[in-house]
Amino acid sequence: MSNIFHDYHHHDDSILQKEREYSKILTAAVVNEKFRKLLLTNPAMAIRNGFGGEAFHLGVEETRRISSIRVSTLAEFARQMNSAISRPAIAMPE
Repeated sequence: MSNIFHDYHHHDDSILQKEREYSKILTAAVVNEKFRKLLLTNPAMAIRNGFGGEAFHLGVEETRRISSIRVSTLAEFARQMNSAISRPAIAMPE
C-alpha cells in the first residue's frame, strides 16, 4: 500500500498558466461580441489574432485542441475548452 500526499491547493505552474490564458480568452469573448463571434466560428484565427493588443500564450497542442472546438454557444465553448485542464486524481489504495 502506498501513501500519496498531494496539496490540492497548490496547482502546477503549467495548469495555472493554462487557466490564466483560458480566462483571458473567455473574458474577451464575454466583453466583445466581435471577438466572441470569431471565437465561435474560427477559434484558430481568434487565438492567433489575440484581443485588445494582447496575445494568448498557449502551447501548440493547446492551440490545436482549442482551434478544433466547434460549438454554437460560448457556454459550450468554455465547457469544452476547460475540460482539458488536468486536475490531480485521487490515488486509491492498492
